[in-house]
Amino acid sequence: MDIKTTSSPQATPIVERVRHELKRRTLTIARTERLSPSMLRLHLTGEDLADFSSLAPDDHIKIFIPNPDGDPIMRDYTPRRFDNAARSLIVDFAVHDAGPATLWALSAKVGDTLTIGGPRGSAIVKGPIAHWLLIGDEAALPAIGRRIEEAWAGMSVTSVIAVGSAEDEQSFESAAAHDEMWVHRPLSQGDRADTLIAKLDTIDIQPDTFVWIAAEAKVAKAIRVYITEKRSVPAGWFKAAGYWQRGEAGAHIQID
Repeated sequence: MDIKTTSSPQATPIVERVRHELKRRTLTIARTERLSPSMLRLHLTGEDLADFSSLAPDDHIKIFIPNPDGDPIMRDYTPRRFDNAARSLIVDFAVHDAGPATLWALSAKVGDTLTIGGPRGSAIVKGPIAHWLLIGDEAALPAIGRRIEEAWAGMSVTSVIAVGSAEDEQSFESAAAHDEMWVHRPLSQGDRADTLIAKLDTIDIQPDTFVWIAAEAKVAKAIRVYITEKRSVPAGWFKAAGYWQRGEAGAHIQID
């Protein structure tokens, strides 16, 4: 197959880093929602959200899960959507493992409380970006969904997302032109990159495309190698992170 590759753009995007005041917030679960077999959504509310700030779709907050020994367990999650005026925050939980955060979310009830911290900061990607290519799995779906929904008219976005089955696919509303591609593979193969790479082989990556990658750590690394070595995506035009790592609880690995 003759795969088109990118050429080096004239300018490179920059990452503007904005620091936020570190603050813990105690919130109440207003509603629980099962989006799909692999995704649970919690709707949180509380006056502490009046000054909540999250400026990038892939920001992370810390959630503090109660532990029987008294020491809370901390995990990173994406602020999927928030509304300061309504004092609301949505957090999605991928239920692909049996870790403490997943178990807590699955048993959470309306009226339960949750303490969160952050985001510590936001990394805002700016520059001459004409197109976004978003590559990820279940754990990356909250950040991908937020990026798609916050994209503006005139932007184009392609998402390539690996999930367990068609039942795990989600729909997004966006002012941007969005082309979505779904890859189905068993969750037991979540640390394999071959199905995602096979799908990427079928698409063009045009110049001025920013590639965002988040998945299991080995998968994210393999795709980073693929887009730089096989697809010639230049430095500064991609961002890759391991949002989880098979066999290691609470892993979050920055790759680029």
